[in-house]
Amino acid sequence: MAPEQSSLRGFCRPLSILFCLLVGLTQIPIVSAHGSTATGGLSQGHGIILALIGVSLLSGASVLKRTNHISPTVALYGVFVGIAVTALGAVLFEGLSPDPTYTAHSMPFPRSWYPLLSVSVGSMIMLVSLVVGWLRWPTRPRYTFLGLLMGLWISYPYLIPGQASDTHPLGYAIVVATPLLVGYVIWTDAGSVLRAVLRDPIVRWFGVGVGAIMALFFVSVTGYLSFFAEEGLPHERVIVVIPTIYQLVTWPVLEIYLPHIPLFIAISPAQLIVVGMLSTLIGLNAALIARHWRVEERAGLTEGTAGSAAIVGSCTCGCCGPLVAKIAVLAAGPSIAAPLYWIFVDSASPVSTLFIIGSVVLFTGSLIYSVESTQQAGQPTSIVPAD
Repeated sequence: MAPEQSSLRGFCRPLSILFCLLVGLTQIPIVSAHGSTATGGLSQGHGIILALIGVSLLSGASVLKRTNHISPTVALYGVFVGIAVTALGAVLFEGLSPDPTYTAHSMPFPRSWYPLLSVSVGSMIMLVSLVVGWLRWPTRPRYTFLGLLMGLWISYPYLIPGQASDTHPLGYAIVVATPLLVGYVIWTDAGSVLRAVLRDPIVRWFGVGVGAIMALFFVSVTGYLSFFAEEGLPHERVIVVIPTIYQLVTWPVLEIYLPHIPLFIAISPAQLIVVGMLSTLIGLNAALIARHWRVEERAGLTEGTAGSAAIVGSCTCGCCGPLVAKIAVLAAGPSIAAPLYWIFVDSASPVSTLFIIGSVVLFTGSLIYSVESTQQAGQPTSIVPAD
């Protein structure tokens, strides 16, 4: 058997185990719960336990690799399974927890502040992008354009007056242009290195697997994918397309509900753009971490442990307002959770948009920084597996 086929088969084993676990969870009978539903015998506590087990697996694989007790490839298997189990635990916790209900009185500041906050923060981001781009990267105007676009994400809802902003062409242009510009930046500054890195099948499939897990994680904790039946939903199959404001403007959303599975899924172009962009960026960052481990570079030995854990941590902070609010309810009570819920979840809040664009900038910047650091250190980009 060819080495590439053997490596691919080895990496598919944890994927198969994870898939069987997910299928098994969907076959457990459904039992009603207050404010939501839970699978028979499972509760939000089981989700927490599962997430802790995942973090332990992730950390343990990283430590064992750094102490040379396991090979880099085996460590990648462990990290991948740890990320998958952590994400699954977070999804179970979010799906099995009662949905908190908050009133406008619990908002940290009134919505009348939103226009001023949005325009001022967005303008500041654009101004800083112009100044920093001119002083730090005068030969890379693409960075300045990306910063200007990120500022428009925050300012846009209040640049166009009234309901016209819901369907204005500028809003659609901002959303569509973002992945195109991000892709151009990565292709220009990191494309050659990434192509070399992804020639290793283990590295390639590790990046693809982590990106796919994060995509499922995003859509699950934000309510666009659910395997938990909820009270008040119809008992017959529902397939409908409705217009919904999601990511700046109105998009058609395909909603499918199959009560016998149960399965709810909602799909929109904006969701595919945002989730696809974020999960791809995370997958590429994960592939670079895997590449460092595979070639046994000294930088990878110190960066790999923190980088692997940051994959889950950064995504949770950037895109999971409801999850953060529910954790706060469990830890500190509703009085502490309510402001967090409004800041993260309220679609009109400039802070919620700031976390999305912050995630884009964070993952794009870390990707380019890692590539350029490798090139400046004179490290080879070709893949020579250490094990």
